[in-house]
Amino acid sequence: MMKRFSFGTLLLAFIGNLAVSANALDSTSSNLTVNIDSLRNQNGQICLSLFSDSRGFPSDGTRALQAKCIDLAEETSTITFQNLRPGSYAVAAFHDVNEDGIFNLNSLGIPKEGFGFSRNPKILTGPPKFGDVVLIIVGPKNNIRIELQYF
Repeated sequence: MMKRFSFGTLLLAFIGNLAVSANALDSTSSNLTVNIDSLRNQNGQICLSLFSDSRGFPSDGTRALQAKCIDLAEETSTITFQNLRPGSYAVAAFHDVNEDGIFNLNSLGIPKEGFGFSRNPKILTGPPKFGDVVLIIVGPKNNIRIELQYF
């Protein structure tokens, strides 16, 4: 009888700790720091959009959870998204050389500016799907690198 009680008590304590850990994880605020590599030059700005689902990804910045641009003449090529809940995210970035806030394409639809995505997929014919570049964010500090591509 004593062994059953001890095992049952231990099991209940373990389950209780799991519940507390899960609640603590839900209330934890996470940051995602994105470092941009392979810039062709330091002209203009880098713009990034953070998406929490596939709606609008990658081109509809109004659907982004957060969007930021940094001036390359004044700052480093690092952007941090703050106060994120643990979960799935994707990042789209572009090198806005002429600082017009638009990802410019030529008349054939080919990008005129550098671009990149979380998980650095090779782009040949079009933008990747959300599921191909998704990141799992857990814990307080998360870091990724995005290598820009130019055509």
